[in-house]
Amino acid sequence: MSIWWSLHLRREAASVPLARRLLLGTMETAGVDPDISYELSVALSEACANAVEHGGRGGPAGGPVGVPADEVLDGTEAYHVTAFLDGDRCRIEVADSGPGFPPSTVARRRPSLAEHGRGLHLIAELADHVRLRNRPGRGAVVSFERMLKWREDALLRVS
Repeated sequence: MSIWWSLHLRREAASVPLARRLLLGTMETAGVDPDISYELSVALSEACANAVEHGGRGGPAGGPVGVPADEVLDGTEAYHVTAFLDGDRCRIEVADSGPGFPPSTVARRRPSLAEHGRGLHLIAELADHVRLRNRPGRGAVVSFERMLKWREDALLRVS
């Protein structure tokens, strides 16, 4: 059995726990091991926080400087989260409409001591596979996957 869901969220801090709770609830209901669920929810929180902070074209989260959030109509103040639980794997994708990753971020595979970029390293530590990619003119995408472990009483346990 497969489960997938997709969210279109405003680039606001309050959207991060919403996505995290939806993932945790889905995994708990399906019967995923709580440790795996927690680690994936932390990785999702990091990816969402990055989209909130860096994922728009008009400056800081909330819209271009001096423009109220309710007047931003071009879609740059939203990001998308999609989660797939399919068989024994979970794949999560967070896409924004920001400027994308600098080439050095995409190429770096070691932890950074810089103020920024540690969240991507944390995602890499919590997932089995991470992919960072830019969509020229349309933003950045962080996707990550993890093998799932199931509780003994899991409703959707893979046979």
